[in-house]
Amino acid sequence: MFRLQGSRTLAVDLTGDAVKAKNGSMVAYDGRMAFKKMTGGGEGLRGMVTRRLTGEQMAVMEVKGEGTCYFADRASDISLVSLRGEKLHVEASNLLCTDAGLRTGTTFTGLRGGGTGNGLFTTTVEGTGQAAIMSDGSAVALRVCAQYPLFVDPGAYVAHQGSLQQHFQSGVNFRTLMGEGSGESFQIRFEGEGLVYVQPSERNTIGGDL
Repeated sequence: MFRLQGSRTLAVDLTGDAVKAKNGSMVAYDGRMAFKKMTGGGEGLRGMVTRRLTGEQMAVMEVKGEGTCYFADRASDISLVSLRGEKLHVEASNLLCTDAGLRTGTTFTGLRGGGTGNGLFTTTVEGTGQAAIMSDGSAVALRVCAQYPLFVDPGAYVAHQGSLQQHFQSGVNFRTLMGEGSGESFQIRFEGEGLVYVQPSERNTIGGDL
């Protein structure tokens, strides 16, 4: 049901079913569609409390109908992720659209979340279906295996999936080596088996350069 029109527009073919998408991301549609504003970042009372405490909130809408709906957000590049009973961890600002049947929530990520300035929690998407994530430039999926841990700049991190453990640690990055940093820099260390999605552009972060 999910397909890309170029690299920056997501087309979703609906046959009476529904998807959840970032509020305001619909750019066009044909057929008959109904739009309903929702509150994302977690489901149920627990999700509501978590959002209140952490600020990890997503303004999302449910789109249901028959036809094709097109989504985009600020000309961001879009990547499709297929889940088969797995859990995807993604920064809330990088999540564009998911199958309505996928469960969304929040999970504690320790200091890594604080390093990106998005709170200590990140958004999770779990189940079987498709999700569309956004990035500033074309995202790259980097595979992590047990023998080779992966180090990622917090500002370049988009999402990850698989059996991965993450640790927030001090280190040096390219900006520090070039003399553009001011103080100690931080990295995310991923260990285990899975995929990490990174973007070729860095957000302004707190933890990336303290």
